[in-house]
Amino acid sequence: MLNPKLWFSVEMSSPEIASLSWGQMKVKGCSTTYKDCKVWPGGSRTWDWRETGTNHSPGVQPADLEEVVKKGVQTVVIGRGMSEALQVPSSTVDYLKKNGIEVVVLQTEKAVEEYNALAARGVKVGGVFHSTC
Repeated sequence: MLNPKLWFSVEMSSPEIASLSWGQMKVKGCSTTYKDCKVWPGGSRTWDWRETGTNHSPGVQPADLEEVVKKGVQTVVIGRGMSEALQVPSSTVDYLKKNGIEVVVLQTEKAVEEYNALAARGVKVGGVFHSTC
């Protein structure tokens, strides 16, 4: 049995994004290859745009980020795609800021670099990343 005092002192870190290429992303510690993904301290999953009706325009909706926000992140990084086709409306940025969360919006390759740098520093960072256009 685990010592409960030790159990509660352990904080989950944000997983590193191990690789990114057009249409494919790998998260360290996860066997799944993602096209688009959500990551947060302690986990990741496919970002299925159909769940919220997301499309390139108007783009990332607050509903796309609710799951990540609920994980207690300090910062959210949004990857807009390799050619930055995915829009991020000001209402989505405002949603994050109103929740006290810093937001970084970048082209996906740069977004992954920024996310990994924040995760390596121990920041409770989450993200949503689009790996194509």
